[in-house]
Amino acid sequence: MVPTKERNVPAVFLKYKSEGILFDCGEGTQRQMNITGINRNKVTKILLTHWHGDHVSGVIGLLQTIGNREINPKIMIFGPKGTKKRVKCLMDSIYFDVQVNLKIVEIDEKKPKTVFNGKEFKIVAANMVHNTPCISYAFIEKDRRNIDKDFLKKNKIGPGPHLKQLSAGKSITYKGKEIDVNKATYVIKGKKISYVVDTEVCNNAIEIAEGSDILICESTYSSKLANKAREFRHMTSKDAAMIANKANVKKLILTHFSQRYKNCLEIQEDAQTYFDNVICAEDFMKISL
Repeated sequence: MVPTKERNVPAVFLKYKSEGILFDCGEGTQRQMNITGINRNKVTKILLTHWHGDHVSGVIGLLQTIGNREINPKIMIFGPKGTKKRVKCLMDSIYFDVQVNLKIVEIDEKKPKTVFNGKEFKIVAANMVHNTPCISYAFIEKDRRNIDKDFLKKNKIGPGPHLKQLSAGKSITYKGKEIDVNKATYVIKGKKISYVVDTEVCNNAIEIAEGSDILICESTYSSKLANKAREFRHMTSKDAAMIANKANVKKLILTHFSQRYKNCLEIQEDAQTYFDNVICAEDFMKISL
């Protein structure tokens, strides 16, 4: 929540092929990216959860850096209702002598809804319960079909444009023989990563997290301070673990800790009482999925 010697404020970078998706952009984010070897100019989408300073104070600096390296780079910014006005205020707050092609998407969804639908992935978002409009997100890779090479060899099917039809999920006719796409291909299920921070426990948080390979979730306090969490509309490590359980999540990564904790041992042990596969995030941590 507050920068310390060991931890910076929120920002999570997701690299997917040519896309660079940044969840939140707290103060100092671009420097953290630089330290860890992430090319800041590869950011294509910024997914802001809400407009508390610890989640957005790095936006203007990052945009200026990106704008200095490319002519009219295209950046999409997603955020809660009011984001267009607030981004304009940021841009007007300094002398911005570079050009950035911004597309801003405001989100106000009572139930999880697709807010971006690309060829290979989509982004789903929904309102949370905080003391200011707040959004959580899920990155969902679309399922894809792979060609079964053994099937091709067995049925003497050679290379050609017909293989693209199979990959697209269509059965084909090859040399007068019907080829069933379900026999010639197999489906690889897409990965899902969800990001849930700054909220009370709510149904939307569970739905956003449903079936995630990784759930990145706030754990501002341990369950010993549940009353404090309720007061400020945050979650405890127990809350995060219960969401992971209910949503059938494979791996839970806890983040957004109160600066009162010198280390996250208490928080992790608290969560492990209710969900086994849990770790606490560390700055510069990298995970491949």
